[in-house]
Formats: sequence, structure tokens, C-alpha cells
Amino acid sequence: DAKPPSGDKRAKGNAMLEISADKIAFVIIRARDYDQGLDGRGGCNAFELRDFIADLNDDEQAALTAVMWIGRGTYEPEDLAEAVATARAEKTTPTEDYLMGEPQLADHLEAGMAALGLDATGAEDDLLKF
Repeated sequence: DAKPPSGDKRAKGNAMLEISADKIAFVIIRARDYDQGLDGRGGCNAFELRDFIADLNDDEQAALTAVMWIGRGTYEPEDLAEAVATARAEKTTPTEDYLMGEPQLADHLEAGMAALGLDATGAEDDLLKF
């Protein structure tokens, strides 16, 4: 079972990204479980995912949203700074509600990480070892 990452290692290859690859990978793992209905009746993964996103600082939430937008094709990887700025400026609902309402959140985050040259699979594998 994946445990939330505690370190704040910045994602390699992109100093502008204000969230670690491990934190994005944790969201991907939990979002995939949530999307596939693996929550069961208690919804533990949904609560854990919601709380984890809510506990990220504003910069991390904006970066997470930007990575999802890049993966969805709303922005190109080279427009990361613009995507982060837009995520900050246009935040009208809690980030956790916005992201958890996004169909295929896990897929979009993985695609965004790949587009930014980050290794989603390696980060996910590292988290699942615990």
C-alpha cells in the first residue's frame, strides 16, 4: 500500500515545478484507485486523496493542477510557468474538489509528468515498495 511521501525532493529536469515527483505519483496511485472504484464502501482512498491534495501548499496545488492540464493537452510543456500562474489566478474552488472531479486524473497526471520529462512510473514504483 502506498504511503504519502514525506520528502520534498524537487522533480528532476524541471526546477520550476514546485512539487516533487513522489507527491504527484502518490496522487496518481490514489486517483487510479478512486477512478477504478477500488475505494469500497468506506471511500478511504477518496478521503486520503482529498486530504493529501488539501494539505499541499498553494504552490504545490498550482503545480499539480498545471501538470494535469499539460497531460490533458490544455497547455504545452514549455508553457508550464503560464499554466502554474493560471492555476493560481483562476482558483475558485478547492483544488482537491477540482482535481477529483476531473475524469482520468491519474492518466492526465502521468501524461503531464511524461511531457515534462519526469518519470511517473519510477516514482510510483518507489512508493509502492513501502
